[in-house]
Amino acid sequence: MKDSQATHPVDEVLPLRQLLSYGLQHVLVMYAGAIAVPLILGSALGLTSQQMVLLINANLLTSGIATLIQTIGIWKFGARLPLIQGCSFIAIAPMIMIGKQYGIDHVFGAVIASGAATIAIAPIFSRLLRLFPPVVIGSLITIIGVSLMPAAAIWLGGGNPGDASFGAASNLLLGLATVVITLVIYARFTGFIANLSVLIGLIAGTALAAAFGLTHFDDVGRAAWFELSPPFAFGPPSFALTPILVMTLAMLVIMAETTGNVLAIGTIIGRPSSQRTLGDAFRADGLSTVLGGIFNSFPYNAFTQNTGLIALSNVKSRYVVAAAGAIMVLMGLFPKLGALIACVPRPVLGGCAIVMFGMTTVAGIQELTRVRFDGTRNAIVVAVSVSVGVLPMSFPALFEHVHGPLKLVLDSGIFLGAITAITLNLLLNRHQRAEHAAPSHLPIAEAETH
Repeated sequence: MKDSQATHPVDEVLPLRQLLSYGLQHVLVMYAGAIAVPLILGSALGLTSQQMVLLINANLLTSGIATLIQTIGIWKFGARLPLIQGCSFIAIAPMIMIGKQYGIDHVFGAVIASGAATIAIAPIFSRLLRLFPPVVIGSLITIIGVSLMPAAAIWLGGGNPGDASFGAASNLLLGLATVVITLVIYARFTGFIANLSVLIGLIAGTALAAAFGLTHFDDVGRAAWFELSPPFAFGPPSFALTPILVMTLAMLVIMAETTGNVLAIGTIIGRPSSQRTLGDAFRADGLSTVLGGIFNSFPYNAFTQNTGLIALSNVKSRYVVAAAGAIMVLMGLFPKLGALIACVPRPVLGGCAIVMFGMTTVAGIQELTRVRFDGTRNAIVVAVSVSVGVLPMSFPALFEHVHGPLKLVLDSGIFLGAITAITLNLLLNRHQRAEHAAPSHLPIAEAETH
């Protein structure tokens, strides 16, 4: 009984059946995003279909390894939190630019070098934690939740806005049915079944789609049983100063997003993140990015899509997400498994995403309820930072005439919102800095026992 009380839910090792089922739930949620980066990059650089398959398998394999590093931890690498890792969308634009101007060998060289740079600067970047009092954290989590909604809308419509069938009634009804099934399971059941409401919704929605001919499993039969992505499959990496600097800048933006994700997860699971936690998370991102460059993949960070799933299911164990990492490793080695999971229709994903992403927003609102607004300027800090943070999501064309490194910053709503919230809090709440700099629920000590 004493050991049970001493074990934090994040460190709880659940029975194998629960680990695998909850872990699979996480994989299904993040799968579409996980394969998007290699698909977009491969298409932009004119790679062959065989090379695209290689990139996807490599991405799944290294995503799984990156997730295991972040959740289980190795020495000073890994936050030891339920953070599922995937290729960062922030890196797409710079990688396409590098690939077109220098070649794909320079893409992987820049990825490796920027990952090493991330490991080196992790201790410095982690010291910024004191700039994240509750008013900043709450604003940031709210921005994360709201910024995810366009992804839910795209999935709900069918996955590709360019398709003639996008937004068709069949897609919207399938998404609505998935929402209803998920909510019914969540509301009518408790415990293990309620925690699996998203997985059950995904399976039921897929079965419904198959019954009406809206999905098929042909790709499962065509997929290989086993395939291993060898390191440096595209040749030895090349290193040049400009591509490395561009990719390192992208990693700085990724580290800012990682900060938001780590703080959000820490708030949801009830284990506030320390400076040590952030530093270990950054080092894990850096190590995973180095491994990604070696094994034909790309920069990594925590996927925000899964934050809402943790909030909805209330399953906080990091070993559940580690199980998801193990499943992704298997998917990278056994393409048939990946092809089976890929059969989940996008509208079904969109239906579940509406519920999960909304839960992320609620987590931000809950954090803001801890902020004192009376007699402070916190209201204007929240108002402006959230508004600025959702600009890139609400109207992406706003910054289409901006190019170069500044484009990386302006395209990241999380980064913009964080910078705005931090700056406004420092300027407008200077007289309360002692109160907000180190809130009791957000320790900034160097050491933390793992």
